[in-house]
Amino acid sequence: MRLLAALLFSAQLVAGCGSAPPQGASEPINYRLKWLFNASVVGDLYAEAEGLFAAEGLQVTVKAGGPEKDAIKELELGHAQFGVASADQVIRALAKGSPVVVIAQLFQQNPLQWIYRPDRSRFQTPEDFRGKTVGVTFGGNDETIMKALMAEGGLGEDDLTLFSVRYDYTPFYEGRVDLWPVYRNAQGVIIGDKLRRAGEAAAFFDPAAAGVRFVANSVVTTRAILEEHPQTVQKFLTALLEGWRRALDPANAERVLAMIQEHDRDTAPPLLREQLEITRRLVRPDAEARIGRIDAAAWKQTEEIMLAQNLIPAAVNVTASLVSP
Repeated sequence: MRLLAALLFSAQLVAGCGSAPPQGASEPINYRLKWLFNASVVGDLYAEAEGLFAAEGLQVTVKAGGPEKDAIKELELGHAQFGVASADQVIRALAKGSPVVVIAQLFQQNPLQWIYRPDRSRFQTPEDFRGKTVGVTFGGNDETIMKALMAEGGLGEDDLTLFSVRYDYTPFYEGRVDLWPVYRNAQGVIIGDKLRRAGEAAAFFDPAAAGVRFVANSVVTTRAILEEHPQTVQKFLTALLEGWRRALDPANAERVLAMIQEHDRDTAPPLLREQLEITRRLVRPDAEARIGRIDAAAWKQTEEIMLAQNLIPAAVNVTASLVSP
């Protein structure tokens, strides 16, 4: 599979890739995201829209992701050369022998959190979940994170009620579920806004605050591409991370918001602005944080959590697949 991916990619690149490409040459590259176009992918969209990939001599097409579009699988098939995958997807793939490597970590803090009503209950630590009803997507990484939190708090499944969530948030709005998993910079903003309009407050439980630093989305490629086309990988990352830097620069906020609105017409502009601001904090928690930094310790903890929950049959030594070109 690795050889096939390398051959397909090589066929798409101009001759001599690995050395400096001819002036004006373009290299067709597919970059498959994990989810739909929204505020969570502003840097990816910005790099394409503002010609940053083209400035590096690359012809990159940024493609939306979705439930049926697995970036790692597309890498293995040679349908994409770069992609975005969550840490659990990467670790599961490594457990199956996939040659995937991580070349940048987009979110320094996982956007996955739990929304709740602070006027009814306060959730400061996992011990506060005792006796409560907590939403999880069974089989999803939010279930994995919640079980890690339960372990941190010394809670068993008899100590709380796990509620199966879907796209219908009614059980939370009706108060039948105390905590509901959301992406803080997406649904978290929308649900929080609805609560405010109803005269209620919203708060969020962040697993990282309890010591569970489960890694979220990262940029991946194959080891063959990394080793055989290092200059292309470097150019891709240079353009991509510059796209994220500029997209998160408050000086470019109006242009970025207009760009997002083109892709996400259903979300009101004030909410898009809030989503962008939260995305900024998750990707770059402080001014000194380097965009794309790979947090090896968090990756190691993520692997340990999955191993403890028997989500992978054996350790995969994920840190050996973390590469900063």
